[in-house]
Amino acid sequence: GLTVRYSGYLGNWNKLFCSNGSSKYPRLMKIGKDITLWGLEIGLLSMSKGEVALLVLTPAYAYGQRGCPPSIPPNATVLFRVEVLDFIDSQECDAFFELTCDQRDRLPLEKVLKVAATEREFGNYFFYKQCFKIAKDRYKRALSILGHSSSSKAEQSQINASKLLLFLNLSLTYLKLERADQALKYGELALEMDQGSAKALFRCGQACLYMREYSKSRDFLVRAQCIQPFNRDINNELKKLA
Repeated sequence: GLTVRYSGYLGNWNKLFCSNGSSKYPRLMKIGKDITLWGLEIGLLSMSKGEVALLVLTPAYAYGQRGCPPSIPPNATVLFRVEVLDFIDSQECDAFFELTCDQRDRLPLEKVLKVAATEREFGNYFFYKQCFKIAKDRYKRALSILGHSSSSKAEQSQINASKLLLFLNLSLTYLKLERADQALKYGELALEMDQGSAKALFRCGQACLYMREYSKSRDFLVRAQCIQPFNRDINNELKKLA
């Protein structure tokens, strides 16, 4: 999946026929599904995140002999200015979710962690787009991937490190959804993984403050402040509490 800012032109870059430049958060698109112009697909596959390119597409790589009336005349060469804002490779995720439960269980941990990390990236994308419900679902889907426990201590440590990030993401997302009870739940799950996580203590403090559990909020925030005494967010939250 990728997000692209694009503008399509005819003539000498002077006749705009399509653009998503006015959109603050362009939607996530899939190459081959949402992006169907062959030349555009080839161009985008050669680009990296943050890159801007000017593409000149001859009719064979664009709209062909027929064009696309009324905007595109027959045999038109079209010009695109494209910027890749974000790129998330979802190929392994798509393949993972097509497997049976038994097949998933037999996958090496490295692959499972990669799929979970990609799902988390999707969650982050939707979070920054302020689609908090979709972000929450993506984070939970990533957690479900990490469900199986491992007999190896080293492997379990890797699983727990991935889970910790997701618990923190979910805690913040539930705060945005004004579900402080769930934010506290996931903040406390993060603390079970890492008692010294200032971020987890901060999230728990924020959730308790929202629920007006002031002394509990203070306990969490003071513990967070002890770990990170110069953290502006923690100190501001303590001022708000006072």
